[in-house]
Amino acid sequence: MKTTVLFKQILMKTTLSFCLTAALSVLADAQSGSGGCSGSGPCNSELKFKNRERETGSNSNPVGTRYRFKSVTNNVDALVTIDSLVNGATVEEIDESGVGHESAFQPRVKVPGGLLPKTAYAVFRIRFVEKNDTTRKSIPEVGATAIDIDGNLLLKEFSEIEMGSGSIMSFLSTTPHISVLNINILGLLKGFKGANILGVELDGIDTIAKTNMFSVTNQNVTEFTMRAGSSYLLASSTERQHSFYMKSFTYPSISTLPVKVETFNAILSSSSKVDLKWITATEVNLSHFVIEKSYNGVVFEEAATVFPYGNANTRADYAMSDNIAGATAPVIYYRLRSVDKDSRVTYSVIRIIRLSKQAENNKVTILTYPNPATNEVRITIPASWQNKKVVYELFSTNGQVAKKVETNSSNQTESLNISSLKSGLYLVKASCGGETAQEKIVKQ
Repeated sequence: MKTTVLFKQILMKTTLSFCLTAALSVLADAQSGSGGCSGSGPCNSELKFKNRERETGSNSNPVGTRYRFKSVTNNVDALVTIDSLVNGATVEEIDESGVGHESAFQPRVKVPGGLLPKTAYAVFRIRFVEKNDTTRKSIPEVGATAIDIDGNLLLKEFSEIEMGSGSIMSFLSTTPHISVLNINILGLLKGFKGANILGVELDGIDTIAKTNMFSVTNQNVTEFTMRAGSSYLLASSTERQHSFYMKSFTYPSISTLPVKVETFNAILSSSSKVDLKWITATEVNLSHFVIEKSYNGVVFEEAATVFPYGNANTRADYAMSDNIAGATAPVIYYRLRSVDKDSRVTYSVIRIIRLSKQAENNKVTILTYPNPATNEVRITIPASWQNKKVVYELFSTNGQVAKKVETNSSNQTESLNISSLKSGLYLVKASCGGETAQEKIVKQ
């Protein structure tokens, strides 16, 4: 569907308003040094990582090399040590300037690439000391934010921040491009890991892209650890820029969103039609919905505009069909964009429709991909199972249930997050009514 002149005007106002608001927010952060903190949530002053000097080590033997960043705050220096390099990773630049934010810690890490799946990363240990000395110094409150955790189809970046017990993590949980997991050692919380899951490459290093960042804060910090690297498959050697802003950011909460979408489903009803259905619990100040469609999961185009029933605090049901008779791509991605009258925009989860003979017939078989899988596995079920209750189970080699998910109204293709599972062989089993189907996958 072509965009109308009126909708183009709305889109232009949305973009201009968003960019102006984001620019003013970043400017205010830079002037105040507060990291955009206001209202609820942890706040702290920014630590400035500039003016480095190498104190020990060499380029030929980088592990153990220590750098001093002078005056990160009043009368406090930071000692940054390359603690270790894993699976062939190298640190090409300890703190790159000219990109991102000059006061951020921005290591450029090279991963070797190869034909086999691998994860390579650098480990940095940060210790606070008295100015021009090595006596440890405690900072009352420290915030660190990993920015621009992006990737592509073959390579996905990740960042880890370990500040120990008592640390608090925040991120944009409504429309994330990353998954954020707890790091526990012997049952104790040590930190958090943010890993890219969508494989969308972002330009530059930008704090406006809150979908690709997470923040960690803690109190009375003398030392903490950060890791920067990538997981990849069939990728060539490449250098990736990582950025850690030494402050925390405020992320929008669900309560501030214009509409609460409870479900968004995509059902392949025939070889030429996809039924899209969604349910809202509340609609406050809502302007319209936009159905977006993509054939690669990266670039989305507008498929239709749907206007709401009006402000409501009760359940509202919506449905429309998309004609796919001329589609030639094997996979179609759908998402729902909600736009409110103040130009704020939110996105639903992405639903996947697979156009294959296996998806169109009623054979009791399932299709699992990618295989091997790293962060998520997608399961395409028979056409006769769609819109029904389906149970998805992953079994380890010892027969134990490693993950179980139930859906009361299953989409044609469901995505299961398996980033927390150990590497190895798993059996994927799907059940609907009295029918079952199963496939084997490898978790990297």
